[in-house]
Amino acid sequence: MSQETSYTTEEIAQLLKISKLKVYDLIKKGELPSYRVGKQMRVDASDLEAYKQHSRSGSAARNAGSGMTQPASPTGSTAGSPPPSAAPAPVPALPLHSAAAQLGKSAGRSIVITGQDMSLDILATYLERSLSADRPLRSYAGSLDSLIAMYHGESDIVSTHLLDGDTGEYNLPYIRKLLVGFPYIVVHMLTRSAGFFVQKGNPKGITSWAHLQQAGLTLINRERGSGARVLLDEQLRLLGHSPSDLMGYETEENSHLAVAGKVARGEADVGIGIEKAAKIVEGIDFIPLIQERYDLVMLKKPENKLWIDSVIEILRSASFRSELGSIHGYDLSSSGNVVYETLS
Repeated sequence: MSQETSYTTEEIAQLLKISKLKVYDLIKKGELPSYRVGKQMRVDASDLEAYKQHSRSGSAARNAGSGMTQPASPTGSTAGSPPPSAAPAPVPALPLHSAAAQLGKSAGRSIVITGQDMSLDILATYLERSLSADRPLRSYAGSLDSLIAMYHGESDIVSTHLLDGDTGEYNLPYIRKLLVGFPYIVVHMLTRSAGFFVQKGNPKGITSWAHLQQAGLTLINRERGSGARVLLDEQLRLLGHSPSDLMGYETEENSHLAVAGKVARGEADVGIGIEKAAKIVEGIDFIPLIQERYDLVMLKKPENKLWIDSVIEILRSASFRSELGSIHGYDLSSSGNVVYETLS
């Protein structure tokens, strides 16, 4: 296998038949050596092969030690464990003497930042400059999926903008339910305007959530777990409307820009998104409906304290606010304020 060949995290996930978040987890633990090319993480083919060889060796050693004659479970299960399913299983983790350490590469810890807004890319750049050893990595997922990734230990910093329709409160109701028993801190990053993308001139006269019920209207939706999808679902629930009554409800896109583009091309009459995307995509108007809070959640662990302090310092810095302030639609007046912090 050529040493010049390298793979992206997406390609690694496909080759090993595991999730992209699992790939980031392996990188974070130092079990899969990686390096950055621009904003993209890459893994050399030789390092991937070394990881696979160590995984096979580890399975064989466990198999021999237990006296088993059948092939070891791909998940590294011990004797007495249930048999593995027929579905492809994740490659087992390496022992402590990881490939990264053996190859003499940097063992600096990786910090996975999960969320979709471009402000997180800028935060990752600032954080990389401020930390000497730790490396920020970016993972892209919706707000709800980001919190679930944190629950499973697959992310260190997650962004969230989830509205609770009953209280009108953003984020905390969801964080409290999902991270029960976890010590965490919630820090405000920015406030931004969310609403409708409509065709130029708003020919359908869509100005409120109730107008989504009008006959012949076609919606373009966001993916499940995204903040925009939760916002729509909560508003429909409060109005007593069934999602099945909305034409296009099941048609999903994975970004604000993609939704705005569908509306601009006339493939839908309306979509939910943020004002920033409306300023980028030509041929649409934006109808503001709500100011949403965009917060960061970080787990309070002793080993995390240094970079948590760095994140808060960056959010409060004049340089960071100035850079984000050049992007239309962000209110940064409360950036860096601690919204909530558990006692432990």
